[in-house]
Amino acid sequence: MSHLRWTLFLIFVAAARAQDPFEIHVYQYESLEPGRFTLEQHLNYVSIGSKDFRGTVAPSNNQFHMTYELTGGVTPNASLGVMLLTGEVPGGIGLQYAGWRILPHLYAPRTWSLPVDMGFVAEFSFQSTLFEENSRRVELRPIVEKRIGDVMLTGNPVFERALHGPGVGEGWHFEPAGRVGYQKYERFVPSVEYYGGLGPLRDVLPVNDQQHSLYAGGDWKLGENLLWNFGVGVSATSAGDRLIFKSRLEFEFGRREHH
Repeated sequence: MSHLRWTLFLIFVAAARAQDPFEIHVYQYESLEPGRFTLEQHLNYVSIGSKDFRGTVAPSNNQFHMTYELTGGVTPNASLGVMLLTGEVPGGIGLQYAGWRILPHLYAPRTWSLPVDMGFVAEFSFQSTLFEENSRRVELRPIVEKRIGDVMLTGNPVFERALHGPGVGEGWHFEPAGRVGYQKYERFVPSVEYYGGLGPLRDVLPVNDQQHSLYAGGDWKLGENLLWNFGVGVSATSAGDRLIFKSRLEFEFGRREHH
């Protein structure tokens, strides 16, 4: 199978994760040198969402989420990130603490000359049950990426499971994401992102109960080390939030290695 066919196959598998309200982001192949850092601010607003409580989880309609994420390079092919989660629900007391996460990143060196760029991010999440029914969970996120001309294809075939809470017995869920970016222009990259949630691997949900969302937006390079990603998302099924606005501001800083 050619490199192109392998790439399209892997992207298709990835495009088959319901969007995370705190971090709506398709992870790309983005290694950091030791001593380099990125600080990200995620702002997400659910304009049309669920109206009723689901157990301890508040309705998503009119929810606002603000997340800060700091990631630092440990080796040329490994980095470590931490997140602080905050959120606001209608009728609440403003922004409140919603949890934290730790995220180790690994990347296959390009010197391996693989047909696609590959990476892996694990996410260990500890969250308030006001926003997530399972207070602890783990997520395994492979990264598969290939540039073809001016088009960048990225897939995140994500596997997630609850470690504490009512979802423990469901086992692993398949919740992938994918992105197509058009890299023709120097300062702006328009993109379309996909987020899906098919449910437990051993008992895939009926199509109407699955989550399938599309986001139109892009990356705008505001400066040498400052990037703004934004998008508007809609859901194809009633199982997902129907209209979401997302923003991610990323600032890179720290020392650079001299080669």
